[in-house]
Amino acid sequence: MEHVSQAKAAALADTRILKTAIVDSFKKLHPRTMIKNPVMFVVEVGALLTSIQLVRDTLRHAGQFGFGLQITLWLWFTVLFANFAEAMAEGRGKAQAETLRKARAETEARRLRPDGCTEIVSSSKLRTGDIVLVSAGEFIPGDGEVIEGVASVDESAITGESAPVIRESGGDRSAVTGGTRVLSDEIRVRITSNPGETFLDRMIRLVEGASRQKTPNEIALNILLAGLTIIFLLAVATLQPFAIYSGAPQTIFVLVSLLVCLIPTTIGGLLSAIGIAGMDRLIQRNVIAMSGRAVEASGDVDVLLLDKTGTITLGNRQATLLYPCPSVKESDLASAAQLASFADETPEGRSIVVLAKEKYGLRGRELAPHNPTFIPFSAQTRMSGVDMDGLEIRKGAPEAIEKYAAERGQAVPPEIKQIIREIANGGGTPLLVAQNHRVLGAIALTDIVKGGMRERFDHLRAMGIRTMMITGDNPLTAAAIARQAGVDDFLAEAKPEDKMALIKREQAKGKLVAMTGDGTNDAPALAQADVGVAMNTGTQAAKEAGNMVDLDSNPTKLIEIVEIGKQLLITRGALTTFSVANDVAKYFAIIPAMFAAAFPQLEVLNVMHLHTPQSAILSAVIFNAIIIIALIPLALRGVRYRPVGAAALLRQNLLIYGLGGVAAPFFGIKLIDLMITYLHLA
Repeated sequence: MEHVSQAKAAALADTRILKTAIVDSFKKLHPRTMIKNPVMFVVEVGALLTSIQLVRDTLRHAGQFGFGLQITLWLWFTVLFANFAEAMAEGRGKAQAETLRKARAETEARRLRPDGCTEIVSSSKLRTGDIVLVSAGEFIPGDGEVIEGVASVDESAITGESAPVIRESGGDRSAVTGGTRVLSDEIRVRITSNPGETFLDRMIRLVEGASRQKTPNEIALNILLAGLTIIFLLAVATLQPFAIYSGAPQTIFVLVSLLVCLIPTTIGGLLSAIGIAGMDRLIQRNVIAMSGRAVEASGDVDVLLLDKTGTITLGNRQATLLYPCPSVKESDLASAAQLASFADETPEGRSIVVLAKEKYGLRGRELAPHNPTFIPFSAQTRMSGVDMDGLEIRKGAPEAIEKYAAERGQAVPPEIKQIIREIANGGGTPLLVAQNHRVLGAIALTDIVKGGMRERFDHLRAMGIRTMMITGDNPLTAAAIARQAGVDDFLAEAKPEDKMALIKREQAKGKLVAMTGDGTNDAPALAQADVGVAMNTGTQAAKEAGNMVDLDSNPTKLIEIVEIGKQLLITRGALTTFSVANDVAKYFAIIPAMFAAAFPQLEVLNVMHLHTPQSAILSAVIFNAIIIIALIPLALRGVRYRPVGAAALLRQNLLIYGLGGVAAPFFGIKLIDLMITYLHLA
C-alpha cells in the first residue's frame, strides 16, 4: 500500500508540474523572455508576421485562409513547445525546492542572554553571533557552529539519509544546518547566518533555477545558433526578389515557413531545458550546484584532487591490532591498553577502549574499589594512563613511552621497534603501552579507507580522469594509504597553500581540476578548483568556497557528478547534431514546393513524393513543431553516458543522431503529408 501511495503522490506531482508548465509556456511568450533565445525569438516574430498577414487576408477576403491559419497556428505551437520544454525542466527543479522549503519551518529557539539566562524567541529573530541551546528532540533553529557539547543529529530533512550524524565542537564536524533535529544530548550553537541567508535558503533559490547562468560552451553554442539564424534569415530575405524575377513570388506564409524550418529550431527550443535538466539531475542525487558553469565543467574534468581525511578515509585513526612483547600475553596488553585509555578522550583513545571491549571481552570493569588516578592525555606528554594498586600504566607515542621507560633503565625490545617501523611503513600510527616503566607492547592505529574507494577510482580512471590524494601525513603514510585506496598519485605534507599551488600548476597545463573536501583548510583549494565539491558535514568555510555541496557527504559522489556533467555535454551535442541534420530533409520538402511551378525540373527533388506544394510546406512546419515536444523526454533525461573514447563517442553521435536526424524527417514529413491529404487539410 505504501508503494501505491508513493506512486499516486508522484503522479499528482507530475500532473501539477505539467499544468504549471503549460501555463508558464504562455507566460514565456513575452518578448523580453524570448529575446534571450535568438532562434525561438525569430520563430515568434515569424508567427507574429503570419498572424498579421492572416488578419489582413481575412479582411480583404484574399489568399488561402485555411493554409495560412494552419501555418500560423503551428508556428505558435513551435514557440509554445519550446517554452514548454524549458518550463518542464524548471518545474521539476521547483518541485525539489518545495520539498526543501518544507524543511525550513519556523521554530522556537532558546537564545542565551548576556546574563547567562535563556529566552524563547522565534528562529526568524536570530542574528549572526547569537548563541542558542538545542536539546534532544528540538530542531536547530538556524545555520551555525557547535561551540560546546556533542550530539547526534538527524539531517534527513536536508540530505534524505536516515542515519544520524555526530556534531561536536572543535573540529571539522561542528557545522550544523537549520531545520535539522537533535536526537540526543544538548549542544550550544553559535548562529552564523541571518534569516533568509541560511544554507537552506540558498539551496532553495538555486534549485528553483532562477540564478542559473549560461556556461561558456552554452554561450558559444548560442552564438553559433544565432549566426546560423542570421545567415538563413538573409538567405530567405534575398530569395523573394529572385522568386519575383522568376515569376513565382512567395507569400509571407511560405517564406516564414522556409526560414523556421531551416534555422536550428530543435536545439534552439531544447537548449535551455538541457542545461536546467542537468542541474535537476544533480539535485535528485542530493548535490546542489551553485551554477550551470559548475555542472558543465564537471563533464570536462581531467584531474580530481581528494582530501584524504574524511574523504578517502573515515577521518579518525582507529585501533585495529595489538602486538605484545614476547613475554606478555595479548589479553594482558589489551587490559593495560584499555585502562590507560579511559582518560584519553581523543577518537584514537576511545577506539582502543572499543577494541578491548569487542575483541577481548573487557566490558563493565568496576574500577572504583581500586581508587584509580587517571592521567588524561595531553599534547605535552603525548601520553595518558592510570595509577592504581601500585601500578603505573601509560600509553602514548613511541618516543614518549621510550623516554618514560628509560627513566627506570628499561628499553623498548628490538621486536617491538621492528613492529613500530612496519606499522609506520604500512601507513599506520604506532603507540606503545608500558606498565611500571616496562614496555608491554604496541598498538596499531590505522586510517581506515572507506569501502568501495578502489573500485570508484578504477571507474574514474576508465573515464580518463587522474586521481590525486592530498594529505598532511608524512610521505610513507601517504604512500601506503594511496596504494590501499588505488589513487594515481598523492601530495604528502600538504599545507593549504600547497593544495592551491598544485591546482594552479594543473590548470596552467590546460587541465580542468575538481576537488572534494570538508575542512576549513580545504576552502582555498575548493575556491581555486574548476569544480569544488564541499561535503555538507564539513565546515561552513568549505561549503562557502565550493561551487557544489554534496548533501550526503559522500566523496565518491563525484563520479556521479562527472557523469552528469558529461551527460549534459553529450545530450547537447547529440541534439545539436540531430537538429542540423534535420534540415537536409526539409530542403527536399520545401524547395521543390516553392519553385516546382516555375522550374518543373526541381520536381526531381521531391523524393518524398509529397502531394501538393501546400501540403509539403505544412507537413514540414508541423514536423518541425512536433519534433521538439517528442524530444523533451530525452532532453530532460539526458543521453546515457558510457565511459568510451572521444572517437567512439563521435562515431556513435554521427550514426545515431546524425543519420537519425536525416532519416526521421523523411519518414515524419511523409507520414504527416499523407494524413493532411487524407483529411483534406491542404
